[in-house]
Amino acid sequence: MQLKKINPNLQKALIEKNFLEPTEVQESCFGPIKSGIDLVIQSEVGSGKTTLIALSVIQKLEKAVLIAPRAVVITETKEKVLALEELFKELAKYTDLRVYAVHDKSDLDYDKNMISVGVDILIGTPIRMNDMFATAGYDVNQLKIFVVDDADIIFRARLDAKIKRLADSIKTQQVLFCSQITERVESMAFQMMEEPTFYEME
Repeated sequence: MQLKKINPNLQKALIEKNFLEPTEVQESCFGPIKSGIDLVIQSEVGSGKTTLIALSVIQKLEKAVLIAPRAVVITETKEKVLALEELFKELAKYTDLRVYAVHDKSDLDYDKNMISVGVDILIGTPIRMNDMFATAGYDVNQLKIFVVDDADIIFRARLDAKIKRLADSIKTQQVLFCSQITERVESMAFQMMEEPTFYEME
């Protein structure tokens, strides 16, 4: 995939998965995500947002460091969490990045024990992720990026308070992905971020 200054190990994994040409949203937003600014990215279903999340986070982290999570990725359901975990592991296969997924059906104590061993990328549902950070005492100063996928769906389900609570405790780059920039998405962006930049794909 031809993206500016992409990590060669990530590039190798993308080629193996036959991701050869970036989609419009990937080409437009890879650079801004890499730069570290807060973003709201709107693009239709099937446009490559999920792959953009994975490749951007892997690019940013590059390799395993310390114990505490350095990227938090929130998505809507257990099924999406597990699919995203699989994609991350496939694209990070030539790195030593540690990926772990939690969801509403996983065992909270077991998850905490596994994460305490060391994880770089933590993927989860809003409720479980909120529970994890409320009780586990992670070093949030290590976090480099906080991503919410399907933000419009999550906020419509009235889980915005849980996302806001997490965002308030995590002072790092924040990126919201959505299929539609609804009033609630826009409102949350300005509550969570000091100066959000909006990218709307046609």
